[in-house]
Amino acid sequence: MKKVFVILGLSLIIAACGNGKSGSSSSADSTAAANKTAVATNSDAAQDTAASHNGTEKTAGTPSAAGAQLIAKADCLGCHKEQEKLIGPAYADVAKKYTASPAVIDTLSKKIINGGKGNWGDVPMSAHASLSMDDARIMVKYILSLKK
Repeated sequence: MKKVFVILGLSLIIAACGNGKSGSSSSADSTAAANKTAVATNSDAAQDTAASHNGTEKTAGTPSAAGAQLIAKADCLGCHKEQEKLIGPAYADVAKKYTASPAVIDTLSKKIINGGKGNWGDVPMSAHASLSMDDARIMVKYILSLKK
């Protein structure tokens, strides 16, 4: 019985620390379960973000709406909120810090894809290697559009 708990515990640790690739079916099951939980959690936050734009100039066909949708589908909302700091900075604070130039958009897009540390504190942002550069740019443009 102890072995079962040890194996289960190790599987959960591997799933939590892994990059989504697993070497055994039990850790793959744990990873799938963890991903389903993250998606469920992020969908609530995504609805909050989408709801905050109801009645604004951001409509479904605009790049801003596409950026909000991409953020909602990714795991961004687990660490970021639009108007208040969570684990990472608020998107509005990012928009205040950076100017929406092509060079800045590319730099921030690469930071989303590769991860980063040090610009907003000691907590590193995890890499999002599966995200395309085009999608990352759309997300950054949306974030920078929140400048007030």
